[in-house]
Amino acid sequence: MRKLLIEKINNAHWWHVQPKDQNAYEKRGKFLASTYKQAEFYGRPSLSPEKVVVRNPLSGFSEKEILEALFGENTADKLLRNFKANDSYKARIDLDAKMHDTAVGKGYDAIVLMTSSGRNALKTGRKPNSIELNLCNFT
Repeated sequence: MRKLLIEKINNAHWWHVQPKDQNAYEKRGKFLASTYKQAEFYGRPSLSPEKVVVRNPLSGFSEKEILEALFGENTADKLLRNFKANDSYKARIDLDAKMHDTAVGKGYDAIVLMTSSGRNALKTGRKPNSIELNLCNFT
């Protein structure tokens, strides 16, 4: 499934919303959505889609699953509780920065979050309908 996911990511078009903070890419990576409509949640997407190349992504079907892979179960639970308690933009970007830095430190070039239905799509050889892609290392 991992090889298929990488192939689907690398062959897809991705939509990006320019961040307000010019240093955001260095702090948190570059976030992309699998559709224009999904990207609109974050603001006005670029008019042209982008292509990406990932080789070693960390993927999961929930944020908790990704956090556990990065930090272990106990720390993941603490981070989620803290995020939900603060539920603010700052809490979100702080968590994204921790995830980014840890992923890079563990050798991942991207973080891929899919919905639970994405597992079924991959099992049948299709690209999941909803993917959030965070490129950790890009030029």
